[in-house]
Amino acid sequence: MNGEYKILIIDDEEVVRDSCTEILSGSDYTVATAANGTEGLTLFEEFEPDLVFVDLKMPGISGLEVLERIYESNPTIVTIVITGYATVSSAVEAMKQGAYDFLPKPFTPDEFRLITKRGLEKRSLVLETIALRREKEMLRENFAAIVSHELKSPLGAVQQNLYTLIDDVSENITEDQLRRLERMKTRVSDLINLINTWLRVISVDIESIKEHFQSISIPSIINKAVENVQPHAVRKNIEIVQLIKESIPTVDGEEVTLTESIVNLLTNAIKFSHMGSKIKISAEESGDNVAIEVADTGIGISEEDLPFIFDDFYSGKSEQVPERGSGLGLAISRRIIETHGGTITVKSELGKGSTFIILLPIYSDTQ
Repeated sequence: MNGEYKILIIDDEEVVRDSCTEILSGSDYTVATAANGTEGLTLFEEFEPDLVFVDLKMPGISGLEVLERIYESNPTIVTIVITGYATVSSAVEAMKQGAYDFLPKPFTPDEFRLITKRGLEKRSLVLETIALRREKEMLRENFAAIVSHELKSPLGAVQQNLYTLIDDVSENITEDQLRRLERMKTRVSDLINLINTWLRVISVDIESIKEHFQSISIPSIINKAVENVQPHAVRKNIEIVQLIKESIPTVDGEEVTLTESIVNLLTNAIKFSHMGSKIKISAEESGDNVAIEVADTGIGISEEDLPFIFDDFYSGKSEQVPERGSGLGLAISRRIIETHGGTITVKSELGKGSTFIILLPIYSDTQ
């Protein structure tokens, strides 16, 4: 049979191999069989199957070792364990190690066809996911090139000419005309900053920041982040209250990007807070982590928006949003925190505010 899918059956019982082959005959599959683990692994490399059935109890190489070797070779291959009643617990252990499902002996033709169908559906999903990831990466790369060359370069030229023009004519135009030129310069500068933010998310390998990890003081980066956003807070008459526990352990990280992640959270808190309100930022030791919380009493996040707020370019659908951003700040913060081995989560209720929680592993000099 020359089918769309390839199925490999590894079992030391000839009757099982023959019956499985017979059950699948007439279907659009290519089936190969092996009588032991060594033969099965050799055939696996040559045959390149989509789905592998593996008997746990075989002479020589055990089924668990076969599964492990298959996973090491190609973790996208779907594996299903064939097991007798006495080895059901081993089958469950095999699933914990990556097997998709298990089929107890004896099994009916319908049971075998059904589990084969499910296994191949799983394989299709795995392949589709891989293809979508590749497509997404290609789109990111192409978008980065377009943004950089088609948008950033001409805007840079406009900005440079505006600087020159303002300098040349500032003494010969009215104050109103000068204000208009200054507004144009500001708008162009804002656009270039937005493009740089896009490029940072799309093209920069945040993983490279690990090369600069060192012991970092959390109170220090919080102070720097608060200083960074203070002018924005003052304009809205918002007080930022720091509640930092004494003797907080250091974390293993990179100062600039960690500060940026907290700046993004504080900026969001200010943006979505009411005039004259307070924002609290706290830090304390929590188990093996340092916990940082940024809490506001602003408009909050709707239940509809919550699952997506850390996605690229997502800025929410709520009509209460006072000012729209790029939708990248939280996405950048999430990538930075995850690169540091930490997590970032949010608790929020519409109309009552939001609390963002960062957990970062405590620094260890053995790292």
